[in-house]
This record gives sequence, C-alpha cells and structure tokens, in this order.
Amino acid sequence: MAAAAATKSSRSSRASSAGAIATAISNGLNGPQLEDKLNIFKADSFDPDSFVQSKCLSLNEKEIRQLCSSLLDLKKASAEEMRRSVYANYTAFIRTSKEISDLEGELLSIRNLLSTQAALIHGLAEGVNIDSLSNSVSLGSKLHELSRCDDREISDIEKWTLEFPDMLDVLLAERRIDEALASLDEGERIVAQAKKEDKILSPEALYSLQNTITEHKQKLADQLAEAACQPSTRGVELRAAVSALKRLGDGPRAHNLLLNAHYQRFLYNMRSLRPSSTSYGGAYTAALSQLVFSAIAQAATDSAAVFGKEPAYASELVVWATKQTEAFALLAKRHALASSAAAGGMRAAAECVQIALGHCSLLEARGLALCPVLLKLFRPSVEQALDANLKRIEESTAALAAADDWVLTAPPTVARQSGRSSGSVVNLQHKLSSSAHRFNSMVQDFFEDVGPLLSMQLGGPTLEGLYQVFNSYVNLLINALPGSMEDEGNLEGSGNKIVRMAETEAQQIALLANASLLADELLPRAAMKLSPVNQTNLKDNPRKKASERQNRHPEQREWRRRLQRSVDRLRDSFCRQHALDLIFTEDGDTNLSADMYINMDGNVDEPEWFPSPVFQELFAKLNRMATMAADMFVGRERFVTLLMMRLTETVILFLSDDQSFWDDIEEGPKPLGPFGLQQFYLDMKFVIHFSSQRRYLSRHLNQVLNDIISRAMAAFSSTGMDPDSVLPEDEWFIDISQEAIERLTGRTRPVNGERDLNSPTASISAQSTSSVRSHGSS
Repeated sequence: MAAAAATKSSRSSRASSAGAIATAISNGLNGPQLEDKLNIFKADSFDPDSFVQSKCLSLNEKEIRQLCSSLLDLKKASAEEMRRSVYANYTAFIRTSKEISDLEGELLSIRNLLSTQAALIHGLAEGVNIDSLSNSVSLGSKLHELSRCDDREISDIEKWTLEFPDMLDVLLAERRIDEALASLDEGERIVAQAKKEDKILSPEALYSLQNTITEHKQKLADQLAEAACQPSTRGVELRAAVSALKRLGDGPRAHNLLLNAHYQRFLYNMRSLRPSSTSYGGAYTAALSQLVFSAIAQAATDSAAVFGKEPAYASELVVWATKQTEAFALLAKRHALASSAAAGGMRAAAECVQIALGHCSLLEARGLALCPVLLKLFRPSVEQALDANLKRIEESTAALAAADDWVLTAPPTVARQSGRSSGSVVNLQHKLSSSAHRFNSMVQDFFEDVGPLLSMQLGGPTLEGLYQVFNSYVNLLINALPGSMEDEGNLEGSGNKIVRMAETEAQQIALLANASLLADELLPRAAMKLSPVNQTNLKDNPRKKASERQNRHPEQREWRRRLQRSVDRLRDSFCRQHALDLIFTEDGDTNLSADMYINMDGNVDEPEWFPSPVFQELFAKLNRMATMAADMFVGRERFVTLLMMRLTETVILFLSDDQSFWDDIEEGPKPLGPFGLQQFYLDMKFVIHFSSQRRYLSRHLNQVLNDIISRAMAAFSSTGMDPDSVLPEDEWFIDISQEAIERLTGRTRPVNGERDLNSPTASISAQSTSSVRSHGSS
C-alpha cells in the first residue's frame, strides 16, 4: 500500500511538472497557439534528434538564435520547477524510503529463516545417515529427542541470534556505524563462545550467525568506503570512516582510501590554480607547493592518528608522498622552472626551488624527509639555469669589451658604498674598466642566491663554470694587446669575438689590473658564499678565523690557483710583447745584437762608457710602467713588483736563449774584444744594479745574469786573453750604473774628482779578478 501511494504521488508530481513545463514553454515562446503543439513531447515515441533536425533545417540564423534563447529559458524554468517539486514531496520521499527499507528488512528476515530451515533439514539428513550405524541410537529415540527440543523454550542467545540480522540492517540503514561495529563485535564474541561451549548454539545457528557477520561486515565496509570517497567527507568524518574500516579488519584498504581521499581533495583544489605565461613563477610555485605539501601533511596526520606508527602503513605513506612530490616537481618544472632556467634566470629559479624546499622541509617534523627527492628532480633545471646564466655573463662582458676604452674607473655604486661602513671604503680603490665592472657586478648578483647550489652540491660545477667564464674574459684581454692577435687569436672561447685594442701602455696595464683584481679579490670574495663559514663563531672566537681560512675547502684553493694561472698567461703575453717591442724595431731589425759588442774594438779611441741604448730603454720602460702601475694597483704593490720582475726576466731570457747572438759572440765573424766584453759586462751589471734597487732582482734573474756574464767571459777567454786583465773593479761598474740611473731619471750628482770614469784601465787591480768570479758564481 505504501509503495502504491508513493507511485501515485510520483505520477501526480510528474503531471504537475509537465504542466509547469508546458506553461514555461508557452510563456517563453510568447505564443499561446503553441500549447496544442506540446502534445508531441508527451508521446512515448518522441525522438529529440529527429525533431530538432526537422525543425532546424527550415530555420534561418535569427530564428535559430531565438529558439536557443527560448530553450535556455525553458531549461531555467524546468530546473526551478524540479527544485520546487523535490522540496514539495521531500517528506513523502523520506517516508517511502523508510517503508522500502523496512520491507527490505522483512524480506531479509524471511530469507534468513528459510536459510536456517534449509540448514536444519540438511543437518537432520546428515544426522540420520550417520546415526544409521549399528552403534548409534534408534531413529525413534532421535525423533523423540527432536520433539523434546522443539517443545523446549528458546534461550536468550538464540533469540538475540534470530534478531541479529534485522538489527544490523537497521543500524546500517541509519548509518549508526559505532553501534553496528559494537554489534558485530558482540556477534563475534558469541561465535567464539559457541565454539568453546557446544550447548550455547546449534551448529546450524552458529553457521547462520557466522554468515550474517561476514555478509554485514562486507556491507558496512562498502558503505564506509563509499563515504570515504565522497568529496564532502573530510576531517573527523574521514578519520572515523577509515578507523571503522580498519576495525573491520581491512586496514590496507582503509589506508589506501585515506590517501586517495586526500589526493582527490588536492585535485579538486587544483582546479582553481591555473598557470599563466605572464604570471610570476615564484607565485605559482608557492601556491602549488602549498596545496601539495598541505595535502601530504594532512594525510600524514590522519594516517598517524588512525594507524599509528605501524611500519607497513608508514612505508605506504612514504611511497605515496614521494609520488606526489615527484608529480609536483614535474608541474613546477613545466610551468615555472623551465622558462627561468632557459633564460638564465638563476635568481628566479633559485627562488622557486627555495619556496618548494621551504614547504617540503616542514614535513620533516612528521617524519617525511622529501627534500632529497625535490633536489634530485630540480637539479637538472638549476644546472640549466646555471649554465645559461654563466653564458649570459660571458656574452655580456664580451659585448662590452668590444667597446671598452680600457680606462680604470671607480665602481658605479661608489657613492652608495661610501655611505655604508668603513669596510666599504676599501672598495673605492677597486678601479676597473667598464667590461670588468660589468663582469664583477653580474658575478656578485649571481652569487646572491646560492642556497640551491649548496643544497644540490653544485658548488664544484659552479666554480668550474665561473673559472671558464673568467678564462674566456682573460682571453679577450690577451687579444686586446697589440700584436697578440696573430699569436693568441685562436684562443679557445675568444677566436670569434671582437675586442678593442689597448694601444697605450696605460691601457695595457689596465688589462692586468682588471684580471688581477678579479682573480685575487673580487671573484674569491663572491665564491666564498659557496663555502659558508659560521661567522658568528668566528666573531665570538677570533682565534678560529685564521684556522678557518687555512681549512677552507681544497677545491676553492685549487680554483684560486687556476684563476691566478689565467692572470699569469695575460702577464706573460704582456711581458713578451713589450720585450719584443724593446728588442726589435718596427722594420724587423734588432736592437740587441752581437755586432754592438764585437765591433767596439775596431776604433782606436776609448768609448764613452754608458749602458747600451736597449738597456737604457728597458730601465726607462720599467720606471715608466712602475709609476703608472702604482696608481692602478693601490694596495697591491707586490703585483707591480712581480710584473716588472717578469718583464726584466723576459728580456734577459731572450738574450740568454738567442742562439744566433751567442754564435756570433763565441764563433765570429769577429772575436769579442776587450771593449766589447767591458760593455757587455757593464750592461749586465746595470741590469743587476737597477733590478736590485727596485726589488726586481729575483734569484732566477740573478742566476741567469751571472750565467750570461760567465758565458761572455768564457768566449773572451777562448781568444787567448785573460778577462781579468781588461775588466775594472765592480765599484767602477756600480758607479756608472748609478750615474746612468740618475741621468735617466732626471737626477744628477757631483762628479767624484778623484776618479776618471772614462779610464777604467787605470783602476784595474788584482782584486777585480776575484770579484768578478765570486759574483759570477753567486
């Protein structure tokens, strides 16, 4: 009767809905004459597709638009009528549903009774067969016992067993989960008790009870699983459903449903996140990582609350969280990191990585260390950004080098630096040319965000890449030296790059100032961020400062040595060029030949003793360059000294290795005479004297000069003459050298009246021989 009433109510509802729809159509189309035509929609054979095709073929565009507008109005009216109909018949619907549920319970009870009777009959049949043996009781007595059992009263447990299925059905229908779980536990307790005590339940009742428990457990599990999968189920409700499913003995399924519920919620929240090509990558990464790692954190919290620290579930949580982290990394790389890395935006890429790591590190408190997973996945993108950024530094610096005037200026931010601290005042002395300033500023900006480089263990590749970029810049500086394009033009990384020539000596020294300042101070200072030291500890304990510097990472020490070797290449090219300019003329003739010594003895008159022009020019060049370099290398006087020392060595080594020079001295065409030996000895002593005064005289240079003197004296001895007989005392050479230095530098001194500098033979003594030899062997 209830079902019939519900059916009748449903039909009346549909009739009222149809009337409302017809009214809406007639109102929407503004034509009461169409009301009669609506009967076609009520027919059971109505085909929507054929109806639309038949109507639309004869309509023009305007009519189709009107029809579409009318249909939209009809759709809105129909939805509103449906909503009213649902609310109007909601009470009847609930009542009908309850009646149907009760009817299902009754049918289930009937089915259980039939099943119990069938089991009883089956048991009786088996009992009859067993008891037919000779040692069993008689059939009559068995039937008598059965009749006695039928006559006895049913126990409370048996009554509870009979009511148990109906009670479970009601509890499941009303979703009273806790009570259903308690009832199932009670049923299992009775089953366990019945197995121990045979008299509590009959085998048939025990079998039926076990089937009921199993069947309703499955129903409850399916009901809980369906609830857990609903998007609206979250928080306490989700944990309760999963916990109940675990109590039913299906823990793996419960944990999987828990993780899937959080994943589905994450996908739902992702719908509002749309990456844009014009959006800021860091903002997208922050929003995405917030969603992902919040979902992982909540899943970890729920898993711990329900399942505790059971290893199986903890491992499954780690695997699931790793999978979600990998998916997040792919999305972040695709929509944020890829564009930044390709454009060389190291700072943007670093910020994206730092944001992701910041959110990910919060999970460590929940026992999930997922940062290594992120670092492994982000490393290729950061490496790409690193390479692109270094390439951009190299190309930008090379572009400026093509127009660099090689004039040293203070940093562009000098005014701002001067207002900071006393430590910034030192930077006022760091003058560079425009390309070097650009190189330094880009490198300093590059090292502002080195967190991802450190965490991804990219410190080594970063130093190597920076060395390659600096080495490429040094190649440009070498090519800027006049005359070096022919010899050094094919240097790796600079062969196809145009660079402006450094024509003057000041510009050429500026090249060295650029390279040396970058290699000695600016680049190592920036690279120190790749090996962070606990500065607080250093301030608290100054004694550790020196030891920390000594214990700096060996790769950085080796890196600084490589930078210095690049500077040495530039310095050697500089010295070689100026040595060649000094020794050779523009026409290719030499200013330092054996003829200038072996031809001196053809004249009767004694020459005026003074250092040879080439060595005078060497001294003047060194003096001039040292003055210019002193203004450019403020606070780095040692570099100037080493530069002048290297230039002097280059000239003397050229003389030492010039085989044609020594062939003429030792073998002819003319032998070396007394005047020639004396002039040669004076030139070498002049170099020793001014190098010693200016601190350019290294041990190696001193040894080479003494070897050259000894070789010249040996060539003179081969003619059968004693060199000691023609060479004056060393003091005579020192006096002439000092006079030459003063004359070349514009200073004069009173002439010593007791000595005629142009008459060296008058002062020859036996002591000169030992002096020359001892000096030559020193």
